[in-house]
Amino acid sequence: MGDVVDGGVRVVLGGTVNDGADRSASPPTDCEHPATSTDAAIRPAIRITAKASGPTRDRWPGAAAMLVRYRRFMHEHVVRATIASGTVEGFTRDGVNRWRSIPYARPPVGRLRLRAPQPVEAWPGVRYCHGFGSCAPQQRMYTILAPGKYQPMSEDCLTLNVVTPKRPADQPLPVMVFIHGGGYFMGSSATPIYDGAALARKGCVYVSVNYRLGALGCLDLSTLSNRDITIDDNLYLRDLVMALRWVRDNIAVFGGDPDNVTIFGESAGAHAVATLLAVPAANGLFAHVISESPAAGMVRSPEVAAEYATKFAALLGARKEDGAHAVMAARPAELVNAFDRLVRQGQREMLGAFAAGPTRGTDYLPLDPVEAMRDSKAHRVPLIVGTNAEEARLFGRFLKLLPMTQPMIERLLAEAEPGERERITAAYPGYPDPAACIQFGGDFAFGSAAWQIAEAHSRHAPTYLYRYDYAPRTLRWSGLGATHATELLAVFDVYRTKFGRLLTAAADRRSALRVSDEVQACWRAFSRTGVPGERWPAYTSADRAVMVFDRRPRVEYDPHADRRQAWEGFSLATG
Repeated sequence: MGDVVDGGVRVVLGGTVNDGADRSASPPTDCEHPATSTDAAIRPAIRITAKASGPTRDRWPGAAAMLVRYRRFMHEHVVRATIASGTVEGFTRDGVNRWRSIPYARPPVGRLRLRAPQPVEAWPGVRYCHGFGSCAPQQRMYTILAPGKYQPMSEDCLTLNVVTPKRPADQPLPVMVFIHGGGYFMGSSATPIYDGAALARKGCVYVSVNYRLGALGCLDLSTLSNRDITIDDNLYLRDLVMALRWVRDNIAVFGGDPDNVTIFGESAGAHAVATLLAVPAANGLFAHVISESPAAGMVRSPEVAAEYATKFAALLGARKEDGAHAVMAARPAELVNAFDRLVRQGQREMLGAFAAGPTRGTDYLPLDPVEAMRDSKAHRVPLIVGTNAEEARLFGRFLKLLPMTQPMIERLLAEAEPGERERITAAYPGYPDPAACIQFGGDFAFGSAAWQIAEAHSRHAPTYLYRYDYAPRTLRWSGLGATHATELLAVFDVYRTKFGRLLTAAADRRSALRVSDEVQACWRAFSRTGVPGERWPAYTSADRAVMVFDRRPRVEYDPHADRRQAWEGFSLATG
């Protein structure tokens, strides 16, 4: 059969996989994650290969037959894109194109462990990007993708995923780059909720990114360097900048506009995107930022980072002067376990302080991000920042890391000035009642960061503050309510999935879809223009407007002034 040209995109009908291309990876196997529904848009530079159906394909021998059967039952056809490092092959299913686990840097293994990421090396032939590769080393329980199914882990994890709308657009599309959360010690871009299909369907190129976690990327071990071994600081920030450079250099091939990139993330991912505002090397790599529940207390001084590094070496059984050799020789699992012990040790010694996160006062991150925003030394791009109404409830149920009881809170405030302690606790009427303590924990970990970021960034750039209040009755009956990360159900359109229908079984489906549409409309408008819609006023010190997402969206003005003011100037990480 011949070639059909549609809008400049070459569609090849018929043929076999024996097309003469050199293969740089094995064809997909039954072990790979099944394709899920997304939308994808491609530009003329992408070659779409559509395999004709028919009984003859099952008679093709060997790997070719396996690949074609995979395409027949899992995909409508495959898609190829030629980027700077080579050709990548993704897939289409249900009108959606996507590429998974495209490398954006060289694997940080061997001598490259604990070093700044290096540009990806070109490959010959075609690289298959049908399934997810490995996530960063972490505890296995955090890698679950489905009941009984876990993602493999490896230091070779610096990859990203691309989803674009199928129908070619008349002009380049805005790009939305998502950075996952997980406290800087767990998480993966392969987590099903981060699918990104709903966002891409409605007109963007969606990218999700892996980065090094825990001791291999988010714990600053640079002070362990010696004459033979150099360890770089702020490795995960360097990873993310490298990924954004990849987007700048390659995203036009997928139909995206490299000059209109929005970075967004949740929790640690929200903290990461806010921190990138203060990273000089990130200048010009993004146009807008969305920070969903940024975490507080994650930035440390070089002195505190050095103390953590020394303690980490001790947990590996090494003195500081031997620490570099110890971390280079350790297996990834040993580093993961040692990091977990370091976190528990830190919780005992200074409640709330965390071992992982960026180090300020370095060449790569000269200033604390909030300080940089306040002093007009951060990138002055439009910003959305916000929190959920009941952030801490998730942690009371699962990860008991936050101060949410009177003994924990009193221990946290033990070093504070008496007036500061009274000011903070007075902002929570009924303290030490359980409800007041839970609200305290949420504000300590997330609300305080969002308020400080909004106050600082709004002085020099358009800033929009939100509060996400919506929760279906199933979440309220469970005691979670609008807790940490529940806004992701709206952002990623989860309420339209089977799982979402279960969550809204108690007559909440209509309201859940309405809230989802509202949030997504704001995020889409912001990614296109830097303004999240006419009904959402910018945050200024004059009125402190807050968009509240609930069954009926509304704008409130400085709704929790007492709580906001109580946390002004408080930072556990800096003492």
